[in-house]
Amino acid sequence: MAAAGAAGQEKQLAPTLLSFFIYNPKLGPKEGEEEKKILFYHPNEVEKNEKIRNVGLCEAIVQFTRTFSPTKPAKSLHTQKNRQFFHEPEENFWMVMVVRNPIIEKHKDGKPVYEYQEEELLDKVYSSVLQQCYSMYKLFNGTFLKAMEDGGVKMLKERLEKFFHRYLQTLHLQSCDLLDVFCGISFFPLDKMTYLKIQSFINRMEESLNIVKYTAFLYNDQLIWFLTGPLNLNDPETKCRFPKIFVNTDDTYEELHLIVYKAMSAAVCFMIDASIPPTLEFCRKLDSIVGPQLTVLASDICEQYNINKRISGAEKEPQFKFIYFNHMNLAEKSTIHMRKTPSVSLASVHPDLMKILGDINSDFSRVDEDEEIIVKAMSDYWVVGKKSDQRELYVILNQKNVNLIEVNEEVKKLCATQFNNIFFLD
Repeated sequence: MAAAGAAGQEKQLAPTLLSFFIYNPKLGPKEGEEEKKILFYHPNEVEKNEKIRNVGLCEAIVQFTRTFSPTKPAKSLHTQKNRQFFHEPEENFWMVMVVRNPIIEKHKDGKPVYEYQEEELLDKVYSSVLQQCYSMYKLFNGTFLKAMEDGGVKMLKERLEKFFHRYLQTLHLQSCDLLDVFCGISFFPLDKMTYLKIQSFINRMEESLNIVKYTAFLYNDQLIWFLTGPLNLNDPETKCRFPKIFVNTDDTYEELHLIVYKAMSAAVCFMIDASIPPTLEFCRKLDSIVGPQLTVLASDICEQYNINKRISGAEKEPQFKFIYFNHMNLAEKSTIHMRKTPSVSLASVHPDLMKILGDINSDFSRVDEDEEIIVKAMSDYWVVGKKSDQRELYVILNQKNVNLIEVNEEVKKLCATQFNNIFFLD
């Protein structure tokens, strides 16, 4: 009874963000100027000397590892209590994210005892989260160097503070997994007729609104977290202000205005050249053309969505769950995840199984050849990973008393039913 009581007092504490900072070692090369290196630091309340000490330690680790691998310095540092991740997105600009390891809290003699789970965090997952932080900043602000060109260090610090103060609050480190590595796109399944209607709609829009350069059509996608444009098109004093985004910035800056128009559960994102300021007249024209047609399209898609839901809902709980990703078009599909909030998808399987998926993915990334990995996990679970022609498939099966050959046959059946038009090597 005592053991059960002690076990009942165990508490799991999820990984949390301890600190996040960006620095450039070239900005404060002399002794006494170390603070000049720091461009952004979260949490800001940390005492100045501690900020300088933490940045200096990371700088030393990076420099030390360069002696062994000049072109590939440290990506992460493992300690008992936390994990540090390093990323150099632009030359001499370093981003560092420090995550506290998960903790099991126990009580011994009435006092709390903490056990840090040092091997629970997957480097590839959280390194991808850090890289995504930069990608999101770059999407809305351009590169760090662009800010320096626009207004020096002061401008860069202002943009970093404005963006990351809000963005870091959206990170949910406790639910990060393989999907954060892929950063894929969930494509909505449509019949041919509805797809052609949408394609025709977009073609007509781009022809009628000739300043539109790119268009994206989304349905029921909760990742749309803002809508843009004037609130009242009838008010002549209304200002037409749209956020700017920066795309294809690896080689050149393509600066665009982002206009998002929503009707029911459908949203259309129009991207127009930032050198052409959108006028109230343009917004009225867009509203008159897009509004009626988008409402009808949204209704058609909603009807098909409900039919698909009824069909899938009528099926019994499958014996397998899977994640599929295509590197060529970034398409991803998961029957493992359930959307919890607009920004969080939670896995519906045990964390140990998700960790195995991450380990298999890390193995796949080390080699270019196609391969297959099968793992017998806890109790009755089997985990299968297939990599073939820039596509990856991860399957979790829950079947009793099956052997390796039978598991392989089950995966073949899954590929035949769910991916019958996709070639997977046997």
